[in-house]
Amino acid sequence: MKLKMAQNSLFAILLRSRWWVSFLLAAAAALVARLVLPKEYEALAVFSGAPFIVIGAIAAWKQFRQPSPRLVQETIRSVSAMSWPAFADALEKSFRADGHAVARLTEPGADFELTRDGRLALVAARRWKAARTGIEPVRELHAVMVRRGATTGIYLALGEPSDAAMAHAREHAIEIVGGEGLAMLIRRAS
Repeated sequence: MKLKMAQNSLFAILLRSRWWVSFLLAAAAALVARLVLPKEYEALAVFSGAPFIVIGAIAAWKQFRQPSPRLVQETIRSVSAMSWPAFADALEKSFRADGHAVARLTEPGADFELTRDGRLALVAARRWKAARTGIEPVRELHAVMVRRGATTGIYLALGEPSDAAMAHAREHAIEIVGGEGLAMLIRRAS
């Protein structure tokens, strides 16, 4: 059984918020507990904010590892100027640095086959410069996933995906990566 946090739970919202918000809530919880608890339990009031401190530390770790908006824009600009061979080489280098075994594919719909820990994922990246991603390339990736028995698909695009493409991707375990995610992937290779 795989545990997944509810999208709108307090801790999920705090993970998406700035890291200092969790620490502020931890201090507030400790203060309220100290004021409400009897004198003999005052020492325990400090621990009432512990869950918020843990969430704050996780959020801080994630946020400090993300590139700045300026760096994301620079990377997107350089990625959009790349030729397909240069972009494909950068992607392959990044996937290998992430611990995947990488094989390039020549069939339409998918460009890379990634394997790690016995799991197979397919990546479609050739249309990364398209201004808008429709449902058709996502369907093509899904068809190749079914033929090859892949559990996951990754579609890389700088442009915005259509609502139909997003719905199809969600339905068939395909992650659409663009903007900041694509910039982080390429930055990892350099």
